[in-house]
Amino acid sequence: MDQPWTLRKRPERLERRIEFADYEQTREFLEQLNNLSEQQSRYPDISFGRTYVNLTLAPADSEDITEADHQLAAQIDGLLPAS
Repeated sequence: MDQPWTLRKRPERLERRIEFADYEQTREFLEQLNNLSEQQSRYPDISFGRTYVNLTLAPADSEDITEADHQLAAQIDGLLPAS
């Protein structure tokens, strides 16, 4: 089951786990995420397996999560297929 973005402390960051039906969906999402990251010049920390992706968004230039981090999270959400 997909989990919403969670705000973590020390250090402050946004985290999310996304699950997919199969490896093909996982790979397609990662390719789209790569394109978005290149466009934005922002690169989330990523770990993944065959049917899941774990993402961490850490602040680029500050210690606290900013509106730009929330906007990137929303853009990443927009890459997901409608449920």
